[in-house]
Amino acid sequence: MTPQELRNRIDRYADDVITLCRGVASDPLALRLLLQLQDSATSAAANYRAACRAQSKAGFIAKLSIALEESDESVGWLQRLSHQRIGSPDTVERLLQEASEISAILNASRQTAEGKRRRR
Repeated sequence: MTPQELRNRIDRYADDVITLCRGVASDPLALRLLLQLQDSATSAAANYRAACRAQSKAGFIAKLSIALEESDESVGWLQRLSHQRIGSPDTVERLLQEASEISAILNASRQTAEGKRRRR
């Protein structure tokens, strides 16, 4: 997967999360969970975008690490939504799977970048 393909995938994921959040009428607690999910998903997208524009390898790794943290946080919020039966179960499960895959890809990318940096 190229960096642009991953960027597009993370952007689609963030957009899908926004769509989920817009479509759920809920009580104040559910709204808080949805806003946390939306914040983490869009932050993962923004930080991956910043990583792609990093001026140094260290900057790339730092932004990639933040994108990974935010993506993993999204996994946690989606699990919470699933446990509380907030949102369409099919949609939440699909987004949970996507967030998990994105986290795995970002983690592997970070490990590769760190390995390349250490060898220099």
